[in-house]
Amino acid sequence: MEAMNPNSLLHRMGIEVTEASPERLVATMPVEGNTQPYGLLHGGASVVLAETLGSMGSALHAGPDRIVVGTDINATHHRAARSGRVTGVATPLSLGNTLCSWQIVVTDEEDRLLCTSRITCLVRQAPPGA
Repeated sequence: MEAMNPNSLLHRMGIEVTEASPERLVATMPVEGNTQPYGLLHGGASVVLAETLGSMGSALHAGPDRIVVGTDINATHHRAARSGRVTGVATPLSLGNTLCSWQIVVTDEEDRLLCTSRITCLVRQAPPGA
């Protein structure tokens, strides 16, 4: 999936996927370059990490003849990060033929909870030529 678009947001944010299966995905992302004006990890950056993992997991579950699109995402931010790398771990809540829902937990380098997120993706048949 990463090779599909080398100019994707995934690359610009510095997200590195370290584990990927239909049951669990893990990725890291640097805080530096992904901060808001106060120097804290931007909440939107945590959501990008979460959506990346949930969408990838849904695509792995769906298979190569189907596509997935996010339909709902939410996030609760528990604490701030100012430096280092954060890690997102995605686990499925429900993997169906039409909808997939994932929980993503984002932690800092000391394994402190930064953000919890939930995403739901719609699974569709890929259009011809996709």
